[in-house]
Amino acid sequence: MQNRRPSLLLADSKGKIFTHPGLEAAGMKAGLFFRLGAHELIKLPAGSQLFKLPDRSPVGYDPRAKDFINVAGACVVAAFSAPGHTLTYSTSYREYKKIRPLPLFSYGACALYKEEVYVAAVRIDRDRRHDSTLIDSTLVRKNIGKFKKIFRGNRLVKHLAVCATSYGCPNAQNFFLSRYEAPLPTSPSCNAACAGCISYQRGPIRCSQPRIKFVPTAEEVTEIALFHIANVKNPIVSFGQGCEGEPLIRDRLLEEAIINIRSRTGKGTINLNTNGSSPAVLSRLFNAGLDTVRISLNSAREEYYSRYYRPNGYSFRDVMKSIYLSKKIGGFVSLNYLTMPGFTDSRDEIDSITALIAKYRVDMIQWRNLNYDPLLYFKVLKMPAPGTGGMMGIKQEIGYLEKRIPGLKMGYFNPALSYHRQAAL
Repeated sequence: MQNRRPSLLLADSKGKIFTHPGLEAAGMKAGLFFRLGAHELIKLPAGSQLFKLPDRSPVGYDPRAKDFINVAGACVVAAFSAPGHTLTYSTSYREYKKIRPLPLFSYGACALYKEEVYVAAVRIDRDRRHDSTLIDSTLVRKNIGKFKKIFRGNRLVKHLAVCATSYGCPNAQNFFLSRYEAPLPTSPSCNAACAGCISYQRGPIRCSQPRIKFVPTAEEVTEIALFHIANVKNPIVSFGQGCEGEPLIRDRLLEEAIINIRSRTGKGTINLNTNGSSPAVLSRLFNAGLDTVRISLNSAREEYYSRYYRPNGYSFRDVMKSIYLSKKIGGFVSLNYLTMPGFTDSRDEIDSITALIAKYRVDMIQWRNLNYDPLLYFKVLKMPAPGTGGMMGIKQEIGYLEKRIPGLKMGYFNPALSYHRQAAL
């Protein structure tokens, strides 16, 4: 018999998942609970994961009491949705008094509906470049051996081999499969102390993967970039990866590598993922032949941007100037918009991001889930909680921006352009 309403998922201490007989699924935003309807859910995408969150009380909706109820003696179940999908609600729970912060993942609300697991999310990108079900790990390992012979002495290849195998980085795996986007990490250091940095942490939160420990040469970068561009359909090579700090710090290296690449080929898209901290450096890189830039934001408001990024030696104004100059020089500009339900879809934030996009003529928003504890984001970082009447909804926000700003691209991945800018060599 099919469920009429989505049912709350629970887990026991051993990780066995079950449903509560009388409680419906609930979602959470900014510490507030919401009854989830079937129209707000999609089937759990292939490549997604379910997490058990101990030391927290699951919360479900009781239709008889018309209230949200704690479930004692059970663990919370959360969904880490596959890339290309943006979460619309966090999983619902209440914290015990003394608990450790959650690891750096996103934690989506999920439910049992029609005898299958569903998640509160929207598919924002049809590209399957990070779909784990399409990545042949055996072939990745086989090709790593081949690549190490081709690129003898190239330290960057060895580093990416560890990323591909030990940490399952999809970009690194795709490099060894000669497809899509190849990573070009260059910077062991950073000029920000992001609360959710996955490669460097101090305190109780653990980083997800270690940061690169060396600075590659321009020749090492150029060598693998040219190989990838020559052997891939619609290739992208990208500076600025999860296993490094801020690439703009290595401006001379990036500039030399870009000039080297563009002196040898006009094919492919050269992209930079960055915090946008140095407008002057970014302008130089575009003049050298950079095609696209993805600038990260958690908020379009300086106060809340600074609480998360904790910039050192640059300001929010520098980030805005980077967007402005990148567009002025003819580059393609994406925002890596780190999305947290309850904050990103608050009315004040929507007004601010709408104004920013319109002012600077941003080309694309990449709706990336913010990997951070969904309650500590508001409590520890002191992000404003707008209340139930102050939220539009993530899905509704996406539709609103599409209507307000025609031509604005929505997605999750860096686009491969059909052209490249002419480098000013």
